[in-house]
Amino acid sequence: MQSPVSLPLCLSLLLLTLLSSGCSRSPSLYQDQFLAFGTVVSISTWGASESQNREASRLIRADFAAMHDTWHAWKAGGLLGEINQNIAAGLPTPISEEAAQLLKKSATLSTKSSDLFNPAIGKLIALWGFHGESWTGPPPPQSTIDPLLKSKPRMDQLQFENGTLRSSNPAVQIDLGGIAKGYAVDRAIEQLKQLGIRDAIVNTGGDLRAIGSHGRRNWNIGIRAPDGGDPIASIQPQGDESIFTSGDYERMFLYQGERYHHIIDPTTGWPATGTRSVTVIHPDATTADAAATALLVASPTARTTVAQQLGIDKLLIIDDHGRLHLTESMAQRLNFHQQPPPIVERLVIR
Repeated sequence: MQSPVSLPLCLSLLLLTLLSSGCSRSPSLYQDQFLAFGTVVSISTWGASESQNREASRLIRADFAAMHDTWHAWKAGGLLGEINQNIAAGLPTPISEEAAQLLKKSATLSTKSSDLFNPAIGKLIALWGFHGESWTGPPPPQSTIDPLLKSKPRMDQLQFENGTLRSSNPAVQIDLGGIAKGYAVDRAIEQLKQLGIRDAIVNTGGDLRAIGSHGRRNWNIGIRAPDGGDPIASIQPQGDESIFTSGDYERMFLYQGERYHHIIDPTTGWPATGTRSVTVIHPDATTADAAATALLVASPTARTTVAQQLGIDKLLIIDDHGRLHLTESMAQRLNFHQQPPPIVERLVIR
């Protein structure tokens, strides 16, 4: 989670931005924005009634606020903080079935990713200073990283029994920053559907899920280069799809000329290298969120295996040389706005 920032109405923080026709609202287009999870959350609906839109905004705003408080990785007072304190002390924590479902899904996705998406490494993330509002470095010494690697915290070490959660490994510290936005977006879309809204986008700082269409045309999503330049391409979601991106530019610091970002490789204890950004398309936003993180960490030889295990077939990777690695199904969905960067690899996922 990132610290809140203020942005103009039509400005997106991250790699993906909704390409709408300016900021004006047509009679059928409704938009609302608010801050949650340290980023701008936007709701866009088409063709819904005023009462539907008003109720959608109320419900989604309240739900995001509650989840922010419940699942915040480092601020005291939330359920996640209580869980982590009790795990360290070897104690159980009573949790709701809803909370258990999110943690169980996180554990399942972690296992499917070969633990490259690993929410149990919260202590490593904190060691790097990313459990805070600003990040300045320096990097932690290897002598402090090694004991955390040796403790091997994993999500499959969580134990659910009689409405409680505990862990067999006191080194487990859960940080859901790699999945919380996706989970929140999925919940928001379900709330929209329950209200009878069939055409909408819920966008959390560029990570989004879209349903239906924008009137007679599809929604249109721009993909920016990791350096923040103009969109290199756009994607039109089809029916009900999530588009999520992980990048090395979201939370990072420069120290002595080197870039250090918040996506930590659980196998090394250091920020993942070799990849600037990963974009995936998947029906489920929670899965897309976790997959984008795992695939940014994955080595070139492991990418296709991890993607297959997570059910990802639409995948775009931009490496640290600005080159594209993508699947054929993703290539068919991209509409390049300019001369595209060189495509050096067609990924084959079986």
